[in-house]
Amino acid sequence: MATATSQLRNIGIIAHIDAGKTTVTERMLYVSGAKHRVGRVDYGTTDTDDDPEEQERGITIFSACVKFRWKDHDLNLLDTPGHVDFTAEVERCLRVLDGAVVVFSAREGVEAQSETVWRQADRYEVPRIVFINKMDREGADFDAVFNDITPRLGGKPVAVQLPGGSGPPHTQNPFRGVIDLVDLQWIVFDPDSDGKNVQVSDIPAEFMDDALLWREQLLEAVYELSEEATALAMEEKPIPRELIIAALRQGTLSRQIQPVFCGSALHGMGVQPLLTGVIDYLPSPLDRPPVEGVDPKRRDQVLARKPSSADPFCALVFKILPAKTGDNYWIRVYSGSVTQNSRTLCPNRDTKENIAQLWQIHASKKERDGQIETVNAGDICCVIGPRVAITGDTLCDSRSPIELPSIRFAEAVLSMAIEPESTADRRKLNETLDMLKRQDPTFHAIENEELGQTLISGMGELHLEVIQHRLTRDFGLNVKFYKPRVNYRETVSKAAEVTGQCNRQLGAQQMFARLKVRVTPLDDPAAPTQVFDRVAPDSPFPAAARAAASEELRQRAAGGGVLAGFPLTGLKIEMLGGEAHEEGSDEVAFRIAAGDAFDKGLEQAGPVLLEPVMRIEVTTPDEYMGEIVGDLLQRRAIIAKTENRGLMTVITAHAPLKELFGYSSAVRSLSQGRAGSSMEPSGYQAAPKEDAAAFSYS
Repeated sequence: MATATSQLRNIGIIAHIDAGKTTVTERMLYVSGAKHRVGRVDYGTTDTDDDPEEQERGITIFSACVKFRWKDHDLNLLDTPGHVDFTAEVERCLRVLDGAVVVFSAREGVEAQSETVWRQADRYEVPRIVFINKMDREGADFDAVFNDITPRLGGKPVAVQLPGGSGPPHTQNPFRGVIDLVDLQWIVFDPDSDGKNVQVSDIPAEFMDDALLWREQLLEAVYELSEEATALAMEEKPIPRELIIAALRQGTLSRQIQPVFCGSALHGMGVQPLLTGVIDYLPSPLDRPPVEGVDPKRRDQVLARKPSSADPFCALVFKILPAKTGDNYWIRVYSGSVTQNSRTLCPNRDTKENIAQLWQIHASKKERDGQIETVNAGDICCVIGPRVAITGDTLCDSRSPIELPSIRFAEAVLSMAIEPESTADRRKLNETLDMLKRQDPTFHAIENEELGQTLISGMGELHLEVIQHRLTRDFGLNVKFYKPRVNYRETVSKAAEVTGQCNRQLGAQQMFARLKVRVTPLDDPAAPTQVFDRVAPDSPFPAAARAAASEELRQRAAGGGVLAGFPLTGLKIEMLGGEAHEEGSDEVAFRIAAGDAFDKGLEQAGPVLLEPVMRIEVTTPDEYMGEIVGDLLQRRAIIAKTENRGLMTVITAHAPLKELFGYSSAVRSLSQGRAGSSMEPSGYQAAPKEDAAAFSYS
């Protein structure tokens, strides 16, 4: 029997790397009864990290989906990577989720990638709750993490739980259980059952003062959210738990607050209350606003679809897993319903797509015996049958077409040349790369037939390293790999007005055209290049020639700059006017004049080479800070700030990507393995003049 939409939760687990996302997911599966043995990340036995590369490295690389039940609700849970190189997996998941659980390590707190995923959740307006994990670790500090959420993330955390102690068993006050601030209860988790059995009792006297103090803070938040609760408080009447939960739920759904839970997922402590918090506070599809899109035929007409089976069918493709028997398309159904052996429209490609089979997803595969007949509004499933649609495309009812907003992914910042060992490998390599591009929207591959090489691009060193391993180990290809290189961009430093000309003889005809163009730098050097037609409406400039000139400028702008042919960003190109003769001033002449104006404009506006810059965060014991700062300065880094977090010092800096190859190994070497680092793209800056001079078209 299909689950009611109100009892459905589509949630994601998001966090910085090593905060414990996959362990939280694994424990949720175990305590819910979806599996009977707890998997471990360090043993490579978790359900969601089922790729050999993930099991070998002990990190999540590919998002995975699992479905299970908790308290008569169905949960579609997406476990996402924490490493910045795989941020596209987080992006695609947040685009289709209704709510999220943000996991923080109680020892490391709010880290660099924590900020990134929080911003991504803000962009998609995803309500979230917080789980402070690893309360049983040395140096765990609930208060420090809680107090860091507002200044660093702009959140408003509200504690609904407190830890009973912190740190490992041998410490003076170890973590032993959690305090429920809503019901004022003490909850402990039986270690003999891996935390599955829970005991609830009165709060121990040693924790009561803190519990009452934090409960007052909880009630203050409730008063701000509920007039009814405020009225009861003024009458000095008790606030019913149902009213507290309802107020907190409303505050969470409106993204005014984030309820905070705590525990230790590794030892099964705090997971059941967290799951109940997902049900109590995170939205069902019915709690989210109708999804909006446009009419594919009239793009100025905005359409909306409610999360109801009565509305026409529409869904978004958010992930594709290539397979020999037919690619697996992961879709989120926003409205209507879809059945097996049906036909849908993909308006992005203006083509019909078959829905041959529908499957429930488990991890990265179709669930065994999980074939289903119908999927209704609000649910997530795997579809087999489509052939043309790509990630971010819409599938909809052809009688009521709608095109939903696609998914925007970050641009690749690092490239590497690869070359097949033999001609026989070339065809297989091309087929494999095409498959990988369908699976990963941030991976790109361009073949250079002259050199016999292919340039692959990704989000960082680890991303390209994983691609290398997949090509050689998973697909058995014999491929040469060359040193990675940075993906530069080009822009201009000043404004310039130029006139491009065409004045040449073609057979017996004299061709003539003049085109006036202005090139101006934008404030953001990483912004997409813009091309505008500013020619006055009453200009005698021929309309066909004007359109041809404008198209030529757009094509040239998309083709690359004049320094080394790198993509152009951060500039505006405006067509101001043209001059034509009665004969010989055709479209070809104006295309030539536009090309001449383009080249002259870039040259006179002062071409600039841009290099990608990374925001890097290093966490180190204080005694190694001097060596690490010195090393960063040698890498042309600008130190933004340093701050103390417990026993560690955190250094935040911005440095060119070119100087950061192999940095994670370098920082471990400088600190005898005690420091760690993370980085994320931070934009572009002008590269040193010697770097610009080193490039040529050769």
